[in-house]
Amino acid sequence: MSVRELVVLGTASQVPTRHRNHNGYLLRWDGEGILFDPGEGTQRQMVRAGVAAHDLNRICVTHFHGDHALGLPGVIQRINLDQVPHEITAHYPKSGQRFYERLQYATPYRATVVITEAPADGDGVLAVTPSYTLDTRRLSHSIESYGYRITEHDGRRMLPERLAAHGIKGPDVGRIQREGSLGGVSLEDVSEVRRGQRFSFVMDTRLCEGVFALAEGCDMLVIESTFLDEDEQLAVEHGHLTAGQAARVARDGGVRHLVLTHFSQRYTDPGGTSRTESGGEFERQARAAGYEGELTVAHDLLRVPVPKRR
Repeated sequence: MSVRELVVLGTASQVPTRHRNHNGYLLRWDGEGILFDPGEGTQRQMVRAGVAAHDLNRICVTHFHGDHALGLPGVIQRINLDQVPHEITAHYPKSGQRFYERLQYATPYRATVVITEAPADGDGVLAVTPSYTLDTRRLSHSIESYGYRITEHDGRRMLPERLAAHGIKGPDVGRIQREGSLGGVSLEDVSEVRRGQRFSFVMDTRLCEGVFALAEGCDMLVIESTFLDEDEQLAVEHGHLTAGQAARVARDGGVRHLVLTHFSQRYTDPGGTSRTESGGEFERQARAAGYEGELTVAHDLLRVPVPKRR
């Protein structure tokens, strides 16, 4: 059975806290696992979340600040220790090649797996698989940073009433799907386009064209909201977003499920679970910005299902 869900491994920004690990996000997409921004401690968080090295098919790094990449050595060494048999591809800013190489070989280990390198060098498509396209957009941070988007290929939805009107039933339904026509009836006559799902991952950035492009039409948008709105000047200075800014991006892009994460250590309880000073403010400010879709203020080890197709 296909599974599409986000497994949140860590939600802290620059400094981890007692309750928030550095970044780490696994997207389960049917039979694939795509690991985004493995910060320090990701390997242990994977164990706690029940995620194995064998679950990984791609690693996507937005940029090479430590909270987004210092977990790479442990993850890569675990992949080799477990002798993962299938291909794993690493994506990251090409300008950070030297950092990737240093992290890949931070300490000695027995290399048993070749990880394919496919760095991002400007906006564009990074990979096309039988089920999705992975593309990237440049963001606006203090160093070169990219966001990622997965777009499922469009399919077709069979329409029972049209099938019945043309007398097509049983095995003939599968036949017309495979062959494109049957007895003078085309596939288009008895079906409609089923829009592919879209998932986007946006970390450290100011508001910019790339953020809006990645968010457009997403079923799920995972996006940083390092600061609350009253700290917007800090966000601009350090190349980050506020909760309200992230929510406006989601609102304007028609996002169905917004996931806020990457919280500054100054906020002790972004989700509001313990009623502390900042508790619930991220959700409140996101709603105040006009976002009306599904909203999750992430916490470590949370699992969030990707919304079902429209």
